[in-house]
Amino acid sequence: RFTEIQATVESIEAVMASSETGGRLTSMTAVEGQYVKKGQLIGTVDMQSVDKQIAELETSLELAADVYERQKRLWDQNIGSELQYLKAKNDKERIEKTMETVRFQLTKANVYAPISGVVDMVFLKSGEMAGPGTPIVQIVDMGRVKVVASLPENYLGVVKKGAMVDVNFPALDEDRKARVSMIGRSINPGNRTFKVEVEMNNRGNVLKPNLLALMKINDYTLDDA
Repeated sequence: RFTEIQATVESIEAVMASSETGGRLTSMTAVEGQYVKKGQLIGTVDMQSVDKQIAELETSLELAADVYERQKRLWDQNIGSELQYLKAKNDKERIEKTMETVRFQLTKANVYAPISGVVDMVFLKSGEMAGPGTPIVQIVDMGRVKVVASLPENYLGVVKKGAMVDVNFPALDEDRKARVSMIGRSINPGNRTFKVEVEMNNRGNVLKPNLLALMKINDYTLDDA
């Protein structure tokens, strides 16, 4: 005996791509429905303020390096105090470290795709402001999907992980067989149900997120009937 439970298709991996620094988006190459590869450039953030900061630091570093060289020559000739020499050396090294930090921030201007997949949603357009950690696009890996159903708690002892189930997609008029990949570890107190997930390959990317499915659960079997 089989029982049909309504289910929906969900993506196994959906990731938000965001900028690690704040600024105005100067370019946005990703569009909805586009396939992107992991590491592909999808956007650029304006880092003009960082460029100005680097220019100021370069001027300060040039002066600090000149003062240090002068103090070093004097100290090598036993002229001047050790404190002046150490202070000049510390100022030069401090500006160099600050320069390294600011240049590292400059590398965060580009936003890259964290995974390979299809751009599902674009949240910001070119010219808009992006904050640190603010999602810019959502990328969905459609290679593998999962069919998720909520079963009444009385089926808890019937469905087992690894059990074979039939899944029907009415909109596609297609039936597939797959194994139960995950059973929820808790009961939803609101509707007394638990989750059951079935992972499957998405051949041709025909299974879309939120697509309606019917999961047929074998809830009773009698041998030698």
